Amino acid sequence: MVNDREQMTDDAPLGTPVEGWRVPPRPQGFTLTGRHAVLEPLSADRHAADLFRAFEGYDRLWDYMPVGPFSSSSAFHRWMRDATAGDDPHFLAIRDVASGRWVGFCSLLRIAPEAGSIEVGFITFSPELQRTRAATEAMYLLMKWAFEAGYRRYEWKCNALNMASRRAAQRLGFSFEGVFRQHMVVKGRNRDTAWFAAIDSEWPALSEAFRVWLDPANFDTAGVQRESLSDLTALVRAHGDPALRR
Repeated sequence: MVNDREQMTDDAPLGTPVEGWRVPPRPQGFTLTGRHAVLEPLSADRHAADLFRAFEGYDRLWDYMPVGPFSSSSAFHRWMRDATAGDDPHFLAIRDVASGRWVGFCSLLRIAPEAGSIEVGFITFSPELQRTRAATEAMYLLMKWAFEAGYRRYEWKCNALNMASRRAAQRLGFSFEGVFRQHMVVKGRNRDTAWFAAIDSEWPALSEAFRVWLDPANFDTAGVQRESLSDLTALVRAHGDPALRR
């Protein structure tokens, strides 16, 4: 508890001034193109049928998601049509450049331009996309868009029991910030939520880590990486996830 007299002292800590920063735009209608992945606004009519085929038979993809699995292409189409009707979350489909197929989707959500904060989430990668350069590049392209648009904070949140998502966040350079206990109820079950974030001052070093990892020279003729992204981003992360040290 701080009394009025303490609040009026000249040396009260007030935080670092944010100089020259402008409120960034909301994400709207953009396409991001990389060497391995292309992201464009998600559309039920354009993407639902292809994505349903990419996800079909892999119901475990939806274990930690607030929706799914879907019993039919039409049910998936209806959900996607409704989910993309608003602007938050802002969903994007992911196409693998090599195959030309739509193989996943993700979103930007909890969009707060006035705070300079935005989250990446609802990340749903088909088995074809998982653990590929296209998957990593898709995450890089979105992070790049957010920081270059002027966002100061880029968040990642997941079910605290979802260790694959926690490992992915750390690999991509997000710093662990803690666990919110009993944060929500999802599909009738408790969810504790692990919080991660990257901030704008970390972006130059993170961008260089992604550039080095995605460089074709980082892979041998069999496609095996020479340097891991986790090692490259470890130099940038402010905090590691203690759950991953066990």
